[in-house]
Order: sequence, then C-alpha cells, then structure tokens
Amino acid sequence: MKKRILDLQPYKPGKSPEDIKREYNIDKVIKLASNENPYGCSPHVETAVLSSLHDTATYPDGYATELRKKVSDHLHVDENQLLFGSGLDEVIQIISRVLLCEGDNIITANETFPQYKHHAIIEGAQVREIPLDNGSFDLDGMFQAIDDRTKIVWICNPNNPSGTYLNEETLVRFLEKVPPEIVVVLDEAYYEYVTADDYPNSIPLLAHFNHLIVLRTFSKAYGLAAFRIGYAVGNAQLIEKINIARLPFNTSTFAQQAALAALEDQDFVKKCVRKNAECLRDFEQTLQRLNVEYYPSQANFIFVRMASPMELFNFFLKKGYIVRPFPNGVRITIGTKEQNKEVLAALEDYVKGHVFN
Repeated sequence: MKKRILDLQPYKPGKSPEDIKREYNIDKVIKLASNENPYGCSPHVETAVLSSLHDTATYPDGYATELRKKVSDHLHVDENQLLFGSGLDEVIQIISRVLLCEGDNIITANETFPQYKHHAIIEGAQVREIPLDNGSFDLDGMFQAIDDRTKIVWICNPNNPSGTYLNEETLVRFLEKVPPEIVVVLDEAYYEYVTADDYPNSIPLLAHFNHLIVLRTFSKAYGLAAFRIGYAVGNAQLIEKINIARLPFNTSTFAQQAALAALEDQDFVKKCVRKNAECLRDFEQTLQRLNVEYYPSQANFIFVRMASPMELFNFFLKKGYIVRPFPNGVRITIGTKEQNKEVLAALEDYVKGHVFN
C-alpha cells in the first residue's frame, strides 16, 4: 500500500435522517448539508429513466454519444471537447491521475472542495493551499506559488464552501499569466445558480486558453445527484489525453438518459434558480438583521461564520436540521421557502443567547 494513503480518510457520510430521528426522538429531519436541489429534478427525468429499463442487461454507451451531442449543442463546443464522468468527483480523479506524477504539485485554496487535495496526495503530488481572501480565491497568492513542478491549479467558482466568486476580469488576468503548460481547472458545479452580471463566461475562454478546463455537473441545479453524472470541457487534444484514464462504461445508461431529459427542460432549471435566488436573498437579509457574519453567496448554499460552529451544528441537529460544519462556520443549503423559514427561526433562537464573530 502507498504510505501516503495511510494519512488519508475515506469519505464518511454524516448521520442519516433516520439516525437523527432515533437519537433525538424527533419526527421530522431536513437535510441541508449537501447542496442538493430541494425541488428535485425535471418531471421528464422519470419518464426517460423508466423507458430505459429494458436496457439493464446491456452495457451503457461508453462514449455517451447522444448526451455528448446534446451538451455540445447546448454549450456550442465540439463533441471532442467533452469528457463525461460519474459525477465531478470522478472527473477530478481522472484529471489528477493523468496529469500528476510523484513530486509534482497542485495549487488551490485552503478552504475549498477537498477532492482536489485528496487525489493529489494519492498521486504523490504536493498540495499548496493558499488561504482564502475574505472567502475568495487569492489568485495573486496562487500565482506566486507556481514553480516548475506545478501541474494543476484548481479554482472552484463559485467556491464551495464559501459561495463567493471570481469575476471575469480577475479570472482572465490570471489565465493570461499562468504558463500554458500548467492546466487551470475551473470547477463550476454551481454555475447555473449564479446571478452576478460579471461572473465569467468561461466556455468562450476555452478558445483563447488551451490550458483551461471547465467542469460542470447535473447534480446541483438539474437535481440529478443520485445519478452521478458530470463533465469536463476543454481543448480537444488535452481532453483526448485525459480520456485515456476514463473507465470504459463509467456513466450508466440511466444517468445519460436522465441528463438528456434534464438538459432539455431548461424551464425547470430556471424556475429552481429563481426560487433559490429569492430564498438566498431572504436568508441574507435575516442574517444581516441578526448581525450574523456570512459570505455573500452565488450558489445554492450560504456560509455562516462563527467561532463555535460545532455548537450551532449540534443545536440544529436537535431541532431536526442537518447542516455542514467547518472549522470557522457552517454551510447551510438553501432549501424551500418553508424550510428556510424554519431554519432561520431556529437560528434566531440560537442567536439570542450567543455572540457571533
């Protein structure tokens, strides 16, 4: 076994809603910890998946031909610029496996999606984590950390867990400085939720920066987290090389059909995004009224900053709400209007006897 594996931990999911019901003797538990879409998915998905049940004995289309054509049309890119994976977790794994050798390094933030670091360590690469600047990526600091062994720069935009974003001018200026042999991966898992006018229009940037890869997923706004399907978009030659490490049948027939149906129902996505923006605004206004510090978010979650996050996490658990604790705060998924109302009422009860900083 690789010695570096011994210092890592396998992914351990938190307590299930049923576990929490039994432990705290409560009837209702609302999960707001994994940034899932509280409105589910397009109603067309069920029909598409059910129609594929006769294909259970045959392998899926390893090239995801139909979905590839639909996504390429949707994004206005060539089909050979796409790589599909079993969620973005697998896409991150594939990219790391292909690009990283022992002794190389990656550069990312210290508070971001942990899989970038996890897979770098597995491949024997060094991880250089640059502290966030008020919740946002410090691109100047990241650029200063680049050396001749740097292979990947990971940028999560909007960032998970802070919800903050980099605007297009800032990102382009950074891409222009990064040497072309270093791959910059822009993780846009929450792309559909963004409402900021100056958020990067990243897909057209691929024509100007061959070392850029953009990641998107069907798990969030499309509501297909259970199906596990995401994809990378990049320079065709680079994607071809990365595709070598992809397993032959890594996305299921059902995931592909679900994604096709979800992609075709953009009205559903727009409705979810509109509801999220409204609820996020209500959430932020309440936090301001309560004088609770938070990061302004462009995603479907909000990061509440505090000195004792586990105390609030446990307080919420007893009330039947599962949120995600971090060393400097908690991340709360934006739920439905009714769910948010309940969570904010609980938070207000908590604030009455506590000081946030």
